[in-house]
Amino acid sequence: MFWAMSNDVKTQIKNIYMKKNLVLGFLAVIIAVASCSFTNKSFENNDKDKLLLDIITYILEKGHYSPKDINDDFSVNVFEDFIDVLDPTKRYFLAEDIRDFEKYKFQIDDQIKNTDISFFNLVHERYTKRMDEVKLLIKEILDEPFDYTIEESINSDYDKRPFTSSRSELKERWRKQLKFWTLNTFDSKLKDEIQKKEEDPNYTSRTIAAVEEEARDVTRNTLEEFFEFVDNLERKDRFAQYINSIVDKFDPHTSYFAPEDKDYFDRQISGRFEGIGARLQPEPEGAKIVEIISGGPVWRGQLLEVGDEIIEVAQEDNETPVNIVGMPLDDAVQLIKGPKGTKVYLTVRKVDGTIEEVTVTRDIVELEEQYAKSAQIIKKDEKFGLIQLPGFYADFKDYASRNAASDVAKEIDRLKEEGIEGLILDLRDNGGGSLRTAIDMAGLFIKDGPVVQVRASDNDKMVYEDKDERVQWDGPLVVLVNEFSASASEILAAAMQDYKRAIIIGSNQTFGKGTVQTMYPLENVVHVNEYGDLGAIKVTIQKFYRINGESNQLEGVKSDIVIPDRYRYIVLGEKGQANAMNWDKINPANYKVWDGYIDFEKTIENSNKRIASNAQIKLIEENAKWLKEQQDEMSVPLNYDLYKSRDQESRAKSEYFKKLSEYDSKLTFESVKYEQELFTKDSLLREKRERWHGNLAKDVYIEEAVNILRDLKLSNIKNEKLAHVKG
Repeated sequence: MFWAMSNDVKTQIKNIYMKKNLVLGFLAVIIAVASCSFTNKSFENNDKDKLLLDIITYILEKGHYSPKDINDDFSVNVFEDFIDVLDPTKRYFLAEDIRDFEKYKFQIDDQIKNTDISFFNLVHERYTKRMDEVKLLIKEILDEPFDYTIEESINSDYDKRPFTSSRSELKERWRKQLKFWTLNTFDSKLKDEIQKKEEDPNYTSRTIAAVEEEARDVTRNTLEEFFEFVDNLERKDRFAQYINSIVDKFDPHTSYFAPEDKDYFDRQISGRFEGIGARLQPEPEGAKIVEIISGGPVWRGQLLEVGDEIIEVAQEDNETPVNIVGMPLDDAVQLIKGPKGTKVYLTVRKVDGTIEEVTVTRDIVELEEQYAKSAQIIKKDEKFGLIQLPGFYADFKDYASRNAASDVAKEIDRLKEEGIEGLILDLRDNGGGSLRTAIDMAGLFIKDGPVVQVRASDNDKMVYEDKDERVQWDGPLVVLVNEFSASASEILAAAMQDYKRAIIIGSNQTFGKGTVQTMYPLENVVHVNEYGDLGAIKVTIQKFYRINGESNQLEGVKSDIVIPDRYRYIVLGEKGQANAMNWDKINPANYKVWDGYIDFEKTIENSNKRIASNAQIKLIEENAKWLKEQQDEMSVPLNYDLYKSRDQESRAKSEYFKKLSEYDSKLTFESVKYEQELFTKDSLLREKRERWHGNLAKDVYIEEAVNILRDLKLSNIKNEKLAHVKG
């Protein structure tokens, strides 16, 4: 569901605001070529599904940067992926179903070439049948009480467990799963009973059996909602999933958009997102939050974080939550998103393993929070500047009207007027945007020269350069990145690193997305057909490379100074994506490094010494290791006492790590004069900036960036004195 390049102006504008959808908006000349590439083949199939399959495979064969051989290996991958999409937790299909499906395991490649959909038809029919059977099976299980005194457990390592061989085995698997889902409700209701008794000593507590029965009823109602939702899905929805099981074998950023999905994105051209303001990724046990969009409801509420998994969704007009575990992501998103002002109630498994219920009021993402903003950082008698950039935005209809590069240039001017001695450019969580803005922004810090190289599938290479010799900021520069800095962020960070213009600090590496996509509306390929809109396909058509010749793909940009973060031991970014394209390199561009007033080696050495002895960073490292342990724990006890004991340990540990948010760097943050003048008329802006400054003061990464700037400033002074002596 992510895409990075469009084939017309409107979708390019939309892309700008798709922060963290791993965006990379490239120049219109590239797009013009892409949009008229497929005019030489006639598609005459009168079966819509087969027509769709024919068109998409043709586009992939002719247009993808690195086309796959559609052979037996490809067939096996599609086979396994489609089964996994439909039944990731292995709670629907039986082993006998898989044996029936396996006769097609090495034939799907031939079926694709012959527009044969026999495999899909068989799997879809069987899936529908098993769904109906499971409904009855669940009813049988929930009609009987669960015994939470028995010592047993459930294992969530679904990849390693086989499909069940009989109805009785399947029932036992479902029994444990339903018992697990009911356990948290059971616990919550027991807590309610205790609280009621504490508030009213005359309250007659209900029996354990009555509480358990009510908890089972909640699970029953939740699943009824779930199956009602699933029953409303049509065959075309499953076929779109099958198509994507084929398409995403090419790479994780190539995908098919059914007409409804395409329309949904087209409605967001303005960059106004109605919903909760978070991007999700499917997981066997829920929908994981992989990005929180600046300015959105989740961002403002600060109740959710990256890594949390949504497991149940309830609407304000319906008290019964819907369990989304095992639900296809697109279906789950339909439940979560909604009109501005409405509430959605989310049951969330936090990244630390605890379960919480969170209420989010849906809203439209505030675009102002997507734009560059700056702050002065004051440390005793020294002053530094910070510019936070959430995305590389631009208006492709009128680039000069507003874009990230010109906004950053303005913020630099405002900070220079304040007398700053060093600058931090914060690209953390920046998912990219317009390539042109990345090039122009690089030009703010270098005299001129190449910024990025782009190569197409025919090995044709283009070098994009900054040709403006003006330098907006020639002082000490630090660029902050993390695992979610992607695409255009990586282009800018890599250029600053290759020129030795800035020190890059943050996570081990950035996201690692070094590919370029374009969107092909299928109506542009088949101009006349009886089925109407067939949707669109997003295809990877190019890769981009650093000026030193290395790809950003997969490996990202390695930080000069690594500061541990809480996600350090969890696989994120491109490396966590299936079928990610490989890293490679091409010939470097011709460039000269910055004149070298910065003593990189000494600065890095000093920083590493500070990091090694910093108590806050040691606590972050401890937290990161604990989160990894929580992620790796696959077995959950179904005995209530053991469950409570484990839950209490997790909550105690989670409480212990809340000290991280209490940190005080002793730095002072202020808005620039231009913004302070606006506060008299805009109290909301003042409130937002005060909150931002408060968070910055707790940010140990900003604190270390300031320390690095101080070292660079001293190095600069030392080199200027040496140059003066030599002169």
